[in-house]
Amino acid sequence: MSDNPLKLRQIHHVEFWVGNAKQAAYYYRKAFGFSQFAYAGLETGQRDMASYAMRQGKARLVFRTPLSPDHPAADHLKMHGDGVRDIAFQVDDADKAFEEAVKRGATPAVEPHDQTDAHGHVRRASIHTYGDTLHSFIGLDDYDGTFLPGYVDRPVAGEDAGILRIDHIVGNVELGRMDYWAGWYSEVLGFKRFISFDDKDINTEYSALMSIVMSDDSHAIKFPLNEPAAGKRKSQIEEYLDYYRGPGVQHIALQTVDIEHTVRRLRENGVEFLSVPPAYYDQLPSRVGEIDEALVMIRQLGILVDRDEEGYLLQLFTRPVEDRPTVFFELIHRKGSKGFGKGNFKALFEAIEREQALRGNL
Repeated sequence: MSDNPLKLRQIHHVEFWVGNAKQAAYYYRKAFGFSQFAYAGLETGQRDMASYAMRQGKARLVFRTPLSPDHPAADHLKMHGDGVRDIAFQVDDADKAFEEAVKRGATPAVEPHDQTDAHGHVRRASIHTYGDTLHSFIGLDDYDGTFLPGYVDRPVAGEDAGILRIDHIVGNVELGRMDYWAGWYSEVLGFKRFISFDDKDINTEYSALMSIVMSDDSHAIKFPLNEPAAGKRKSQIEEYLDYYRGPGVQHIALQTVDIEHTVRRLRENGVEFLSVPPAYYDQLPSRVGEIDEALVMIRQLGILVDRDEEGYLLQLFTRPVEDRPTVFFELIHRKGSKGFGKGNFKALFEAIEREQALRGNL
């Protein structure tokens, strides 16, 4: 079996369906430092949706809004609120990727088709994954435009916050379905189990969850999958599933090489982060050993640190970025570690539970 049967090259972009794409683009520019680089809408001949393409480093996010209540995105928004609709891959050949995925058990969403403008043509197809989320396959070899056909250059610069790329994307699925979807990513996309955590690894006094991280052969594309586990009270995964009305993308981890700079910039911009008790930092030196960063800074900014056999990482999680307690972001700075902060799970989940309690959902 090929290690990359669909010939995936990279995550091309992550597409959000939102209630007001213009305002979302403004928020991600002002709060996270993304720059708008392309636009599609009524002025460009797109009659059904308005779309704003944003980027920072190699991370690309697209925010799209339906212009009619009859558009399928309107029903999606009514059900889920703002959320990720499509994790799109650039591939060698969209037709072959789609054909191979379907042969391996994927459910077709959009058959292969051409999208064309003055800059050439793109071949695109899509399959269903968990919930109402899609994976699109995009072939770009015959296209030299800024983004995709139908978009025009419309640059609006943001103040770069040091975000490099998407590190991983986490999906929440229903109880009992995590192993199914891990198997799906293995069988359909050729991913392998990178690491897994059970309810002994991820638990607090009140709740627990289980997680499997699936990765492509290069470890450049990583998709953790979470499901709730039995606990005294409602877990964060159950809260997500309740408010998103089903499985979907829980958070996107954005990699940086200077987390102090990135966190300071985002805090100044008004981004809200989870906080952990001061006792976490009292125990940090004995737990993780010597690190390059000043502990005073780590404590001041509320950054979490964890170490494994390959090095350490620094990470921090935002509060949900929407009114529904669903999608949030992670900032991650890797200093050798390829892990996901296992040593921080308890502190992180207790922080999330404090937020749940404030919302009346614990």
